[in-house]
Amino acid sequence: MLDKRNELNAWDRDHFFHPSTHMGMHARGETPTRVIAGAEGVHITDTNGRKSLDAFAGLYCVNVGYGRQKIADAIAEQAKNLAYYHAYVGHGTEASITLSKMIIDRAPTGMSRVYFGLSGSDANETNIKLIWYYNNILGRPEKKKIISRWRGYHGSGVMTGSLTGLELFHNAFDLPRAPILHTEAPYFFRRADRSMDEEQFAQYCADKLEELILAEGPETVAAFIGEPILGTGGIVPPPKSYWQKIQAVLDKYDVLLVADEVITGFGRLGTMFGSDHYGMKPDLITIAKGLTSAYAPLSGSIVSDKMWQVLVQGSDQLGAIGHGWTYSAHPICAAAGIANLELIDELGIVANAGSTGAYFRSELAKAVGDHKHVGDVRGDGLMAAVELVEDKDDRKFFDPAKKIGPQVAAALLERGVIGRAMPQGDILGFAPPLCLTREEADTVVKAAADAIKSVFSKL
Repeated sequence: MLDKRNELNAWDRDHFFHPSTHMGMHARGETPTRVIAGAEGVHITDTNGRKSLDAFAGLYCVNVGYGRQKIADAIAEQAKNLAYYHAYVGHGTEASITLSKMIIDRAPTGMSRVYFGLSGSDANETNIKLIWYYNNILGRPEKKKIISRWRGYHGSGVMTGSLTGLELFHNAFDLPRAPILHTEAPYFFRRADRSMDEEQFAQYCADKLEELILAEGPETVAAFIGEPILGTGGIVPPPKSYWQKIQAVLDKYDVLLVADEVITGFGRLGTMFGSDHYGMKPDLITIAKGLTSAYAPLSGSIVSDKMWQVLVQGSDQLGAIGHGWTYSAHPICAAAGIANLELIDELGIVANAGSTGAYFRSELAKAVGDHKHVGDVRGDGLMAAVELVEDKDDRKFFDPAKKIGPQVAAALLERGVIGRAMPQGDILGFAPPLCLTREEADTVVKAAADAIKSVFSKL
């Protein structure tokens, strides 16, 4: 077994190109390789037999937890009966058609159809094309600019990487590309004017958006995209009344709203969708992760009835829409989605995300909130973040070269819990499976408090 582990480690360093990884350090063996062998509930186990509580649900995605036999059986049965058929020119499968109906039944009011892809990135690529198509059909060829937010995350493609507002995903890739623009992040803890309360800061963000629309020309601005709660940008809930104020600006200038619910869809905030949680009124909704709890790759663009009517008009004028992926509505992935959504209902995990999430965030704040290097403890539903600072009173941040966040994440892992060192700040993030119990939440809180104490005792 040891020989096999060593062989895998060597193959990994010699042949596997990992995403979001320091390539040189990994290839040279300066960073550890971890090969995951199995998982159950909220825990994963590697080939060394080390068990960890996964308090980040993979990448915010294993909502129902690991090892759910129902989903595995659905995948196997679908693979035996019909492993694949395409969805072009009106073809469907029982799985893809049924899942579409299940999604619309759960979606916010006014949503009409689901276009399936495989990742959140390709779903947002679809959204961009649909926005452009929509405005061309309406005779507005100049109305094409899409406004995103700094610190937002919307994918890693050329256009979706441009929507993303994080330096890591732009560096040396010649991104962002036109016609993508960025506006203020709704990051209350990092607001420049600390005299602002949440309502005032929300109004400031809405005013900055309106200023940008007016500067560019409302006739050129097509859409605004935002995660209900910033995810990779720091797990940052919006300030009070933010989405209502943003919606008013969008309505004023006839700008579409894309709710990127790749993280928040299917229960993460204690509601089926984040749009419902914050009172958003989207024209498009991006879904992925929680749609199958990552048991199979599947994403979707949920299209509002308002947009669908224009798309139909376009097809009547131009013929079949020239957009498609080979694996759109893949039946194996759709079967996983059906079983997953059934489990979400059967297990009551949307309600659990709300109640256990509130408990987890409260206990986390009690455990670490008073630490002199903890500037902020925040979150919503089963999402939470601890932001570490050099000076709490002056809100002075650490030199990034010190890698305080990664050090704390590493110390947390030593204590058997996985959290995430978020980019662009010393921020420790949590987004555990939605089946997390209070006892498991207590384990995460204790490990986080111990990890923070350990790292700062050595500085």
